[in-house]
Amino acid sequence: MAAPPDPQFVLRGTQSAVHALHFCGGAQEQGHQLLLSGSLSGLVHIWSLQTRRAIATLDGHGGQCVIWLQTLPQGHQLLSQGRDLKLCLWDLAEGRNAVVDSVGLESVGFCRGSILARGQQRWMLAVPGRGSDEIQILEMPSKTSVCTLKPEADAKPGMPMCLELWQVRGTHELTNAGISDVKIRPDRKILATAGWDHRVRVFHWRTMKPLAVLAFHSAVVHCVAFAADGLLAAGSKDHRISIWSLYPRS
Repeated sequence: MAAPPDPQFVLRGTQSAVHALHFCGGAQEQGHQLLLSGSLSGLVHIWSLQTRRAIATLDGHGGQCVIWLQTLPQGHQLLSQGRDLKLCLWDLAEGRNAVVDSVGLESVGFCRGSILARGQQRWMLAVPGRGSDEIQILEMPSKTSVCTLKPEADAKPGMPMCLELWQVRGTHELTNAGISDVKIRPDRKILATAGWDHRVRVFHWRTMKPLAVLAFHSAVVHCVAFAADGLLAAGSKDHRISIWSLYPRS
């Protein structure tokens, strides 16, 4: 593996550990790409990647850590999951920053939710369930319970740490244990992992061949995210968000 480059730039100013990242798909500020970050202090920052500054701050989780951010297919609606046992639905259209709905969660854990869109009006939501080893599936926005996934009676898998609603299956064992987050680039060419060892690792998606180890952060990397154009963001306990341009999309 060739030596990886330095970050393109670094975002500072969260004044708290970064636990969630998400590139805003449909919502843009005057045509400029936006990045959302969720912090240990309970705030969601909306960053302009052109000015490299936060242009808005959302405060809806009572100072409790924000662990997951996801925009809905419409683009102007945002989901934020906090350790306050609440999942908030925000309306970001036309400069609004309002919570328009919420879902009460039954366990706090460290496990981020996941959605599977069935179009712009209906979507599936997976979140940690009541039991420490359960997953609850809801149909949204009606909040109708679809099912609860429970381990078999004699199994003791422990608390789920991450989950993903997905329509393909496969397993690959990674060499380095302690993974906070995994994201696949939209073109499904590469994937990135966020490591407890302060590293971001990049792999070829189809073969899982290691491509790069990004050693920039000085503490646990909690989250990674890809933009539609291939930019990679990583958020860390060290309060910094690094932005990388690796293996340009062809």
